[in-house]
Amino acid sequence: MALLQANKDLISTGMKEFNVLLNQQVFPNPPIPEEAMVTMVDDWVNFYINYYRKQMVGEQQEQERALQELEQELRTLSAPFLTKYRAFLKSF
Repeated sequence: MALLQANKDLISTGMKEFNVLLNQQVFPNPPIPEEAMVTMVDDWVNFYINYYRKQMVGEQQEQERALQELEQELRTLSAPFLTKYRAFLKSF
């Protein structure tokens, strides 16, 4: 079953906003451990999920599916960021 258009739009908006957040990050000097950065990114993903949870429409099952898709998309967006951070750490 396809997601409702309103939820698709929310997912798209969330992805755009999350991407802006990732692109604004400046790696700290001195750097924080990789595990700390992974935790921080997980916290950001959870923040976005909780924020958009209140805005999803439709029946409970529809909302849960939309939130799962949003989480998957945010984790996909965060993977290259974490890869770049790992490369940054190796430069020290």
